[in-house]
Amino acid sequence: MYDSIIIGGGPAGMSAALYLLRSGKKVLILEREAFGGQIAKSPKLENYPSIKSIDGLSFADSLFEQITDLDAEFEVEDAVSVSKEGDIFKVVTDYNSYESKTVIVATGCKPKKLGLEREDELLGHGLSYCAVCDGAFYAGKNVLLIGDANTALQYAILLAQTSPKVTIATLFDHFFADPILVEKMKAIPNIEYFHNLESHRFLGDSELTAVEFIDTKTKESKTIPCSGCFIAIGQVPDNERFSSLVELENGFIITDENMATKTPGLFACGDCRKKKIRQVVTATNDGAIAGLSAFHYIG
Repeated sequence: MYDSIIIGGGPAGMSAALYLLRSGKKVLILEREAFGGQIAKSPKLENYPSIKSIDGLSFADSLFEQITDLDAEFEVEDAVSVSKEGDIFKVVTDYNSYESKTVIVATGCKPKKLGLEREDELLGHGLSYCAVCDGAFYAGKNVLLIGDANTALQYAILLAQTSPKVTIATLFDHFFADPILVEKMKAIPNIEYFHNLESHRFLGDSELTAVEFIDTKTKESKTIPCSGCFIAIGQVPDNERFSSLVELENGFIITDENMATKTPGLFACGDCRKKKIRQVVTATNDGAIAGLSAFHYIG
């Protein structure tokens, strides 16, 4: 029996664990992939108070070390379902089942897909959602980046260090990234960009060779050759498995300011919940609140 089971090992989930562990509670963290969440795949984190600049993996590793030093228990398992019987929660994973007094959902988001034909087929064969993970495979080759916000430009800047040419394609007529990041990108000579391009189809047989776009203004076709294409168009939630215990809006979990859901003892924090701002600092803030709320619920 655990005091709290936290589903998700990103900044929100680990921050919740930190507060519960420091309060003497027994905590289990379930993470289906790798601890750290999306930030672990970011080449730079430069807007977290007190830290001028750090790579995302180092930040995640530091937080993970902090909670393991406090005896956090963790398993690399996927939480399939959550149910509540009386005052006890049962969390079923792809390998085991666990019981706890509270549950904190901190599942974050997963990469948003373009929704084009052959997208799944070409994943790992020229197509990727993570430049930090897969960029090295395309060193010395021309690559394409689809996206217009901070993550997309960070990826482009990273890829430009090893690729002779990085092309950015955006759907709209401007970037949505921080101005300082846009200026940094524009100053790199081997990066070029095109606006108003809607992704149309992937080209190539067993390996991606190019992406065809449609210009949203001229309606003309434009094909950009590439050895690798990185998609960074945002994130989507993955909360349907909790729908019997929480309210969802566009897939995001609705909570109050204490991170509480409609089910007593069940909390949600970080990018998986409905909110306007999704940043690492807001995720850790959510986690702290969720951890303290769970502590007070347990009593």
